[in-house]
Amino acid sequence: MTSEPGTGMAPSLTETLAGYMGRTPDENADLERMRPLLETGDPWDRDTLFHFTGSALIVHPPTQRVLLRWHEGQGAWLQVGGHADPGETRPLEVALREGVEETALPDLVAWPDSALLHAVVVPVPASDREPAHEHADLRFVLATDQPEAARPEKPGAPVRWLSLDEARAATGEDNLRETLDRLEGLLARPVAG
Repeated sequence: MTSEPGTGMAPSLTETLAGYMGRTPDENADLERMRPLLETGDPWDRDTLFHFTGSALIVHPPTQRVLLRWHEGQGAWLQVGGHADPGETRPLEVALREGVEETALPDLVAWPDSALLHAVVVPVPASDREPAHEHADLRFVLATDQPEAARPEKPGAPVRWLSLDEARAATGEDNLRETLDRLEGLLARPVAG
């Protein structure tokens, strides 16, 4: 599996967004909303109604399957990811930590490199723990060579390996379908070697 090291080598939030260009008008509009967050005291602060999160699609490149996780609060099959822990500032590292926590996969690495795949503003409905708010979600691709090792973080959060078509059908989120389309483009590229 070709990859760049994840932990300790990941680009900062500013570096991640600096050269990134949106691929669609919606993504460019989302980036216009995200970039001013870089000037706030803590762009990861989940006490604000708009803050950064890091997420990822986990793929097993040889079989071109993707791992989705059931998110009970949103009632949907989605990618892994979430909020930064205190002291975390690098979006890829957030996505890697969340990926390990939510799937127990021991060998996750950025794939095919550490590049940002998709930037999306995601509305989050109110719950009994927090008001409605928005995530400035930065999405990456992580890969594993041990798909059989995937385990749910908790009973209410099962994980499923799916083909890209099955994943598109399983999710009700158009923005995740766009992320899956971008992953399909990466998987279609010839492997360097």
